[in-house]
Amino acid sequence: VQLQASGGGLVHPGGSLRLSCAASGRTISRDAVAWFRQAPGMERSFVAGINRSGGRKYATDSMKGRFTISRDTARNTVYLQMGSLRPDDTAVYYCAAGPSVIASNLESQNAYAYWGLGTQVTVSS
Repeated sequence: VQLQASGGGLVHPGGSLRLSCAASGRTISRDAVAWFRQAPGMERSFVAGINRSGGRKYATDSMKGRFTISRDTARNTVYLQMGSLRPDDTAVYYCAAGPSVIASNLESQNAYAYWGLGTQVTVSS
């Protein structure tokens, strides 16, 4: 399985971006999927995920209000719509998928079998 993340870029504070993660090699429609991010000098951390039952989880209430994770099973693609972006959202964003991730491990990086290479998001004026 290959995951190809795209959609990152430079955006002003308050702006929006939509990240995409296209999977190839097998369908990920029944996998748990997630987005993680790694800011400069920080460890990679969970942003948002969809468990195998379709439930969504966000890392913080702030992200829940500004970000939306979704999936298009026909396109075998996962999205992260981000709005009201702030400078502290600047990071490399990674998508991940895993057929064996259980709901309680949705935020655990070690639970995911497949990772994309990441896409840079920079929020700056």
